[in-house]
Amino acid sequence: MAERGLRKKLVGIVVSNRMEKTALVQVSRLTKHRTYKKFVRRRAKYMAHDPQNRCQIGDRVRIIESRPISKRKRWQVIEIIEKANLET
Repeated sequence: MAERGLRKKLVGIVVSNRMEKTALVQVSRLTKHRTYKKFVRRRAKYMAHDPQNRCQIGDRVRIIESRPISKRKRWQVIEIIEKANLET
């Protein structure tokens, strides 16, 4: 049986869950500017597969790379690390 390659894992915050079985996860990272040597915060948004619709906006989740599920969905939610504080 063939081994699966190493898959990337990222941690981010759910910014939208309006789609069916999909969560939009924003991942932030720090990179050093080439010229000015200052740390700059970069961010990217990933559509992640969430089959049970468990993610809520503000949740901190871990996502993993997977095969293409749809046109823009190539990640899956593997765990919810921290639930959002829903104080009204």
